[in-house]
Amino acid sequence: MTHAKKMGATSRLYTVIVFIFLYLPIAVLIFFSFNASKSRSLFTGFSLKWYVQLFNNRVVLSALVVTLIIAAVSSVLATILGTAAAVGMSDMKRWGRTTIMNVTYVPVVNPEIVTGVSMMMLFVVLRGALTSFSMGLGTLIIAHITFNVPYVIFSVSPKLRQMDKSLYEAALDLGCNRIQAFYKIVIPEIMPGIMTGFLMALTYSIDDFVISYYTSGNVQTLPIVIFGMTRRNVSPEINALSTLLFVTVLSILLLMNIRDIRGDKKLGLEKRL
Repeated sequence: MTHAKKMGATSRLYTVIVFIFLYLPIAVLIFFSFNASKSRSLFTGFSLKWYVQLFNNRVVLSALVVTLIIAAVSSVLATILGTAAAVGMSDMKRWGRTTIMNVTYVPVVNPEIVTGVSMMMLFVVLRGALTSFSMGLGTLIIAHITFNVPYVIFSVSPKLRQMDKSLYEAALDLGCNRIQAFYKIVIPEIMPGIMTGFLMALTYSIDDFVISYYTSGNVQTLPIVIFGMTRRNVSPEINALSTLLFVTVLSILLLMNIRDIRGDKKLGLEKRL
């Protein structure tokens, strides 16, 4: 066997080991979500009863609805704000763009507990200044928008750099005003980055615990409910819920990848013609 083949075999083995390490826990969780008993170490038989009980658990379902509402609203608003920020930064001078990008990195590298505590203190100050202000759904949405905007900026900015700016200028020469040219040329060109940023924001929002814990007030998101249950005993219903969330997110990602692949094939075909 040649050296190149040995390196290829080693790389494939390493890749397989990494994927096993990443996805084996999820596979175990999915497997035991169909377990007939509460046992976490012994599979006693196939059953769907935990899925049935899940849809009868009002506490978990209520937390799930709240989590999805927060994730949907915050992701959409973060995508709009992040895209607008990326577009604005693309026309700035290099030193200004670099400075803002470095500032944008701060919420990403900053420990979540620092962000959560600082936002909680901000909301406490606002509650003291404004008698009508209270921590709850609104503060959760604001907090989630805050930590999601940088991910949208980082997803959209590369697409803006890759875009051929002459297309925008050609649209202006052909009679479009700036708004029409933006929606007809720029948005379609950067749409893959926008969708990637949106999906990242949606995933991080659904998954977040630390920042939500400090800014939620009396509102309970799904991660907070699960954390409370771990103090006693995690019900197999959580396995069922986690399985449904994993399958949903995986399906969305697969659909997006299929859409991107078809778009790339179509673009390649058009270029050849």
